[in-house]
Amino acid sequence: MSEHSAPLRDAATVVLVRDSGNGIEVFLQRRVKQMAFAGGMTVFPGGGVDPRDADADLAWTGPDPAWWAEQFSTTTELAQALVCAAVRETFEECGVLLASSGERFPDPASLRAERTALVDKSLSFAEFLRGQGLSLRADLLRPLSHWITPVNESRRYDTRFFLAQVPPGQEPDGATSEADVARWAGAQDALDAWSAGRHFLLPPTWAQLTEVAGHATVEALMAVEHDIHPIQPDVGSGERLTSLSFERSADYFAGMADNVPEDLGL
Repeated sequence: MSEHSAPLRDAATVVLVRDSGNGIEVFLQRRVKQMAFAGGMTVFPGGGVDPRDADADLAWTGPDPAWWAEQFSTTTELAQALVCAAVRETFEECGVLLASSGERFPDPASLRAERTALVDKSLSFAEFLRGQGLSLRADLLRPLSHWITPVNESRRYDTRFFLAQVPPGQEPDGATSEADVARWAGAQDALDAWSAGRHFLLPPTWAQLTEVAGHATVEALMAVEHDIHPIQPDVGSGERLTSLSFERSADYFAGMADNVPEDLGL
């Protein structure tokens, strides 16, 4: 990181997936244009780590933080925070709660007040789980990838991407002030719409959709052991989006619609 680049903030993003008659679908949101980071972009639910996400006093079902630390090449403490952030942000942004009491999943609609308190940070995620008698379901998540915002951006994130299936009886919603569109879409359909210029995908989102679209079923996708290593696009000599270089960047720029503004950054 150069001496003039913005500090990195740890973050988690969740790719919610489900099977359909037309391949795997993903839950996507279009961020409102007023957002300071990625305004107007089509993204997955996610956000920054809350320091309280590292609170060890919570029930946990599935691979432990040490396993996640190995997958994401980080510390056990940060791994726990990332998994907690993934589950918390998914609940905050689209109402899907990857937590249960035994095998019983709560109705997220009954937890609207708690969801609001998590959003405004008056309630920590660990406090929420303890108060509801819930266990975080790390077994419903899979590690997917690791992307780092380029050094030329004013806001930078060190983001781990997760895969997740929606628990039985739950359905993601659009009840967040951060997005003006929220819906399920076929992974390949979302890529085709991007190529046609109907919405815009930043490179990390494009990369996850490309991976998902390469599998026929959620079961097959979730079974893959992904090669996870940090990907940080190189800025190059220009200030325009096309000056970026990253894994498969040639494929990304080849598929991009001609009518996309070039001054969009990461």
